[in-house]
Amino acid sequence: MAAPLLTIEVSWPAPGRARLRLAGELDYDTAPELVEAAARVRRDGCTELEIDLGAITLCDSSGLSALVVIHRNGTGPIRLTGTSDQLQQLLDRTGLAEVLATAHHPANPAATA
Repeated sequence: MAAPLLTIEVSWPAPGRARLRLAGELDYDTAPELVEAAARVRRDGCTELEIDLGAITLCDSSGLSALVVIHRNGTGPIRLTGTSDQLQQLLDRTGLAEVLATAHHPANPAATA
């Protein structure tokens, strides 16, 4: 059996706050899984959602679209963490970094100085 393309680990660090930790590929085939997972935690009382993208190996336009859908359908803020330099660049270029709160920590902090 092949490994899943995307795994989503859900945790609740505080009441009303959920964290989705993603690993694998966020693309056309897997983006609906993320949208459904976010909807499920919202139904379970999540008002603040953190999406940890630190273990994402690929994110295409469908993955970006899923993040926008989650943002628009949410009842509270979402925050993206663990964005790679490449993914952060994609968010910046598409203007989504201005819409979605990101906590980006560059791989080489000296390069941004």
